[in-house]
Amino acid sequence: MKLSPNSNNFLNKLTKEFIVNEGDVPSPTIFTYIQSLNETLSNMRPKSQSESQRLAIARQHIKEIRKRARRMHEQVQLLEEKLNVLEESKEGKA
Repeated sequence: MKLSPNSNNFLNKLTKEFIVNEGDVPSPTIFTYIQSLNETLSNMRPKSQSESQRLAIARQHIKEIRKRARRMHEQVQLLEEKLNVLEESKEGKA
């Protein structure tokens, strides 16, 4: 199979991008950790009624953590927007 010059350039570019970005793995977010923990809890099989109750409480705590993390994330975004506006107005005055 013979590759055209265009496809060869494409493959070279793709290979170069892969090698350059190989070590770049995005860091997990708090939501990723919450999801992982929730999946772990879902896969657990309680052997007694007390274990079942503890898992139910842990699932409820995960829901609350997710809700509070979402609110905190929204607040951070709002504060970042306000900071950008302040920085822009400061630059405008200078």
